[in-house]
Amino acid sequence: MLMTIGGMALTAILLTVALWRSGSRFFETINGVFNMPQPQPEVDVRTLVVSKVRGVSELTTSVFSMEAVVPARQDRNLAGYTVGTTTLLYIAYGEVRAGVDLGELKPDDVQVVDNNIQLQLPPPRMLDSKIDVHRSQIYDYDRGFLGLGPDVGPQLHILAQQETLRKITAAACKDGLLEKANDRAQLVVTKLLNTSGYKQVVVDIQAPAPGTCSDTVVISNK
Repeated sequence: MLMTIGGMALTAILLTVALWRSGSRFFETINGVFNMPQPQPEVDVRTLVVSKVRGVSELTTSVFSMEAVVPARQDRNLAGYTVGTTTLLYIAYGEVRAGVDLGELKPDDVQVVDNNIQLQLPPPRMLDSKIDVHRSQIYDYDRGFLGLGPDVGPQLHILAQQETLRKITAAACKDGLLEKANDRAQLVVTKLLNTSGYKQVVVDIQAPAPGTCSDTVVISNK
């Protein structure tokens, strides 16, 4: 035990002498170890750009509105003969919205070189199509001679609404709604990125995907 205590004391004396001789250089060395230059933090600019653009969410850039008159009918048959016909005439106001879903944007769609940025938008698509029931009405409902036609008013009403939406969507596609949505989305996103301070901003667009013109049918009460 005495030898162990003596050894520890000798070690402490030697360390004290070494510190005294080295003076402040020892503490400078220790300080340098704990204060070495650290790597510069890195920021993924592409992720920041995507987060900013995604904040706009679904960007509606084009709307097509149309009023349509749609007839619907259903016969009542008895023993192979038509004994009555019910007709319904529906006047409907419909609307189709088109744009781009910026939630589909990925960091790989953004390229940043120096102070220039290039971004590729998702393809445009129909966001929804709907009928405004407050601006639409059944103009005429007739069950024919002696009222022999079937009493199918609600069924013909729904059928007329669905046919109206098909007509309006087809007319919107023929009018180039998706192409207009593409052009306006390109303009809006370009202006958005110009506020970020980039020297040059290039926003590329994509052609609509095949079959984009068929979308969900929605009956709106708004």
